[in-house]
Amino acid sequence: MTGSAGLWITFEGGDGSGKTTQARLLQEWIESTGRTVVRTREPGGTDVGRTLRELVLHHRAADGTSDIGPRAEALLFAADRAHHVASLVKPALERGEVVIQDRYLDSSVAYQGAGRVLDPAEVRDLSLWATDGALPDVTVLLDLDPVAARARLDADDKPFDRLEAEKAEFHTRVREAFLALAAAEPDRFLVLDASRPITDLADDIRTRVTPLL
Repeated sequence: MTGSAGLWITFEGGDGSGKTTQARLLQEWIESTGRTVVRTREPGGTDVGRTLRELVLHHRAADGTSDIGPRAEALLFAADRAHHVASLVKPALERGEVVIQDRYLDSSVAYQGAGRVLDPAEVRDLSLWATDGALPDVTVLLDLDPVAARARLDADDKPFDRLEAEKAEFHTRVREAFLALAAAEPDRFLVLDASRPITDLADDIRTRVTPLL
């Protein structure tokens, strides 16, 4: 993030792509070098964010259907993002710490823009306005075929949230949007095939991050 003393790394990709595992491995490795790491996620990285996470990912109407419209959903994610960046991310970067974050505005462009068939540019602009233009230094995109991702989620044997439960066509649009974002900003993105071994992926991420530490 331009003008900050710290380093901001975000992880993106479809549900089941392995973001949590790689974020944990990167955190452990960076901390072993003596740097302070703040690991967080969107939504849910703050007290306010946890309330918004429960609402936007798990809220259902009385009949069990979703009653949050696409635009309302995008606005809720942007509200969480505004608070998260201002209250947690920017202060950590100003202290010279490393922020490792699971999802950021690219997820909104992919999920609400492409997945919900809103205007991706408008969704992106909304998040940039909410965060005063804040962008991470590196974004790791773990790319995985939606069929393989669903098999991983099924193996976890836990209830799906509102986005995980969407149909295959939705997740295909999300994947295509992530890849288009990465192609548009190759200097920020590191795109990795998430079907590769975990240790190989971790090595590639370390190689990208090392010169920035």
